[in-house]
Amino acid sequence: MSQSKLVKNSSQESLASELSSLDRKHLLHPSTNPKSQTQFGPKIIFSGGEGIHLHDMKGNTYIDGVSMLWNVNLGHGQKELADASYQQMSNIAYASTFYGYANEPTVRLAEKIASLTPGDLNTIFFTSGGSESNDTAFKLSRFYWQLQGYTEKRKIISLRRGYHGVTVAAQRATGIDAYRNFSGSTDPDIDNAKAHLTDCELGDKSHPEYEGSIRSIIEKEGKDKIAAVIVEPIQGAGGVHMPPEGYLKAVRKLCDEFDIHLIADEVICGFGRTGKMFGVDHWGIVPDFMSVAKGITSGYAQLGGVIMREHIRDTIAEYDDMLAHGFTYSGHPTACAVGLKNIEIVERDGLVENANLMGQALEKGLHHLEDKYPFLTKGRTKGLLAGFDLMEDPEANAPFDNSVKAATTLVEECYQRGLLIRPFDFEPGMNIVAIAPPLIINKDQMEKIIHILDDSLAAFSQKL
Repeated sequence: MSQSKLVKNSSQESLASELSSLDRKHLLHPSTNPKSQTQFGPKIIFSGGEGIHLHDMKGNTYIDGVSMLWNVNLGHGQKELADASYQQMSNIAYASTFYGYANEPTVRLAEKIASLTPGDLNTIFFTSGGSESNDTAFKLSRFYWQLQGYTEKRKIISLRRGYHGVTVAAQRATGIDAYRNFSGSTDPDIDNAKAHLTDCELGDKSHPEYEGSIRSIIEKEGKDKIAAVIVEPIQGAGGVHMPPEGYLKAVRKLCDEFDIHLIADEVICGFGRTGKMFGVDHWGIVPDFMSVAKGITSGYAQLGGVIMREHIRDTIAEYDDMLAHGFTYSGHPTACAVGLKNIEIVERDGLVENANLMGQALEKGLHHLEDKYPFLTKGRTKGLLAGFDLMEDPEANAPFDNSVKAATTLVEECYQRGLLIRPFDFEPGMNIVAIAPPLIINKDQMEKIIHILDDSLAAFSQKL
């Protein structure tokens, strides 16, 4: 190694050590073990990235197998998005949309999104991210019903294992106990229903799981108490759970029957992730509200929104007083400029179609691994949103003992081989692994992901 490389490496190691010490002292990390973080510092300190790859300060390179937080759809180092941000910031970086103020990128992005969404989802309220979007959807649904004279129509029904964010209301709606409990809320107007019970939602009261279904909660509470039902077209952070065929149509029909809003949480699924522009497009339904974020800017700027149907917007538009809701960064011009360029690239480069094609390659690879490793089961994909389970005996539906930490162990094996993916084990016996690479991935890169998974599964099997 040359003297200059030695000096550079030494300098990087010194900087990494300094940052690690500062991190341990000054940062409280989200979704991280605080005790471990304080004791050991950050696992990775990222220094750069391009395409589907990330680099750390120790000189390691990783494949970003989950698009960081399901959001970096265009990959890292996308210069066109950086340029769009620079150009807008050079013009006017920030302008409020309060008090009826507007700016061109915000208006143009609203128009563009309306051209992409199904049905008459034509008006958007901009937020800074997914949690704010879902909170806003709850508020706007309740506000609409108030304007219609239904003052008690407030309840929100969500699904178990659904994930909707970490603001107080969105976190309470999240169907994962650790998150619901951390919200610090016991809001009686937010309830969890059992997920994916198609027959129950169609009215089969003889079904053994009927109690606790969406329909049973509506019948118990009364339709005049329920404002909305919120569902992810595909559950993401709950473990990549695909809805059974006919489920979303059954829920849409149920909401229509009882005059209840349907909120589609498209924060993960939206903007091409599933091989269609939006997740609901796979099942041909039009929700009353659609929450978006993440892929709207590929994570290059903080942006989200709630898109609503025309009759909802028209009712709210008759309100002759101040709309008492808004975020400092609602309709942020720079974020919206990035969003416009992001959608332009997605359409220009055929990335929705690429997500569909590469999803097929990922599905084929997972089927191969499922045949090779008997403990890998339930592989499922929709575009570039995929997951699989690890079980000691899938045929007997027998999970691994909790002490094995199967999902975490496999993800660590992948990390050691330069692939970043994500485990889910928040319930006893649950060992789910998620894969969701950037939409720009090509066939060779997908084959490399499958190869690393293969090596990691072999190493995991040796530890059993």
